[in-house]
Amino acid sequence: MATLKEIEALTKTYADARARLAEDVRELHTEIDREKRKALPAIRRNVASAKDAEAALRAAIGDSAELFVKPRTITAHGVKVGYAKGKGKVTFEDGDKVVALIKKHFSEEQAELLIATTEKPNKEAILLLPAGEVKKIACAITGTGDQVVVKDTASDVDKLVTALLEENAEEEIEA
Repeated sequence: MATLKEIEALTKTYADARARLAEDVRELHTEIDREKRKALPAIRRNVASAKDAEAALRAAIGDSAELFVKPRTITAHGVKVGYAKGKGKVTFEDGDKVVALIKKHFSEEQAELLIATTEKPNKEAILLLPAGEVKKIACAITGTGDQVVVKDTASDVDKLVTALLEENAEEEIEA
């Protein structure tokens, strides 16, 4: 069993390692920001150029609809162009009014298809129930016992380290 002095020393070692890691991450962000600022003017120019080229292409296709009867699209230089049926988009201002009108004008069976209802347990509310009530509804509350805690108070660093570790794990899986 470790003494409190040994745990304090290990904590110092851990805190120092985290501080070095945080400094490396800050340097990385500084470098990324510097490179972004350097690349941004060219990126903006290229975005504008791509938008202009797309507008010219769309205008040419719009003026040449007869070329896209059969087939309705072609692929050239890795870009599919032509005509396709739009998927459409449902819009409304007042969802409650739409639901009321669906219920008024359609059968109950049709209304069930047109109205989305979501029922799921509210975990936050269940956590507040007494243990006996939780058992009655076939639930269990886990993870309430004592647990070892090692958490740096700099939560931003924790989030970044977690993201970096996940990114690193994904790269290893892909390799």
